[in-house]
Amino acid sequence: MSSVVVITGSAGLIGSEAVRHFAALGMDVVGVDNDMRGYFFGADGSTQWNLQRLVKEVGDRYTHHSVDIRDRDGLDRLFAELGSNIGLVIHAAAQPSHDWAAREPFTDFDVNAVGTINMLEATRRHAIDAPFIFTSTNKVYGDTPNSLPLVELETRYELPEDHRWYGGIDETMTIDNSMHSVFGASKVAADIMVQEYGRYFDMPTAVFRGGTLTGPGHSAAELHGFLAYVMRCVMEQRTYKIFGYKGKMVRDAIHSHDLITAFEAFHKAPRVAEIYNMGGGRFSNCSHIEAFKIASEITGLEARTEYVDQARQGDHQWWISGTGRFEEHYPDWKLTYDVPAILREIYEANHEVWKS
Repeated sequence: MSSVVVITGSAGLIGSEAVRHFAALGMDVVGVDNDMRGYFFGADGSTQWNLQRLVKEVGDRYTHHSVDIRDRDGLDRLFAELGSNIGLVIHAAAQPSHDWAAREPFTDFDVNAVGTINMLEATRRHAIDAPFIFTSTNKVYGDTPNSLPLVELETRYELPEDHRWYGGIDETMTIDNSMHSVFGASKVAADIMVQEYGRYFDMPTAVFRGGTLTGPGHSAAELHGFLAYVMRCVMEQRTYKIFGYKGKMVRDAIHSHDLITAFEAFHKAPRVAEIYNMGGGRFSNCSHIEAFKIASEITGLEARTEYVDQARQGDHQWWISGTGRFEEHYPDWKLTYDVPAILREIYEANHEVWKS
């Protein structure tokens, strides 16, 4: 079996979790990351700290390349060098913020859409049989979820129990006729291209449409990193701005570990051109109000929030992923972290660093 896994965004949240996981399984990991996150979000968002930790922890099993995924020739050279040793490709590098994308649409599209086709083409040329996993986003559905018949409860919005998506939104929701944000649109382009390479070139590709991906490896910044930034704000006594929907908007959250075990399941039994909604589902979800309550209980500190009446454009009022399709294909996979467990781990991982 080919023993190398190529991981883009290898110092980011999902990338670094994948590096540790697949290195522990005995694979050699080639990481591709040029810390664009520092450019997107400043010092808070830089992944340099995570890279240094990775290099120390994973040792010889990890080789780092500071290649930009927009650098087509650079990627092609790297893949040509590794060739048929590549047994898996995990493409997790991205510009991840819809607020930021509107400031620099070219950069956003070049990273998210063009960077993805660069990765697909390098894989097709040099390792066509390697499973190709892409971290997409639920933003490909645009603001369509906001047309659901939501009911307002005390701390959250909720779907009626008899609604077909009460257990979570599945992959049959349309991606058309909605506002996606510039970020969402660049991810749609990438998402469709990953499917297309699967179908057209018969490559084992999978699109994982994530909701809130989280965990202690998150470089928490205001524009990206919901639960980690909630915990950071409470611990450092920063004021968190809640945008719209009375703070009752619902997110499901999946710990990076649970996402990576899903990747491993796909790697062991790959399929062609699959799409999966992937998140915490009914097992792990919360509203902003509920998240702050849990964070306060864990830290013993008061949460400081400021309410801004205007919701972010294209933001989801309610999102819970239906993971039934993935579970049907991979029945041994299970979620292990719920929101309180995620927040507690983020607290424990950062209690020496994030202080008021």
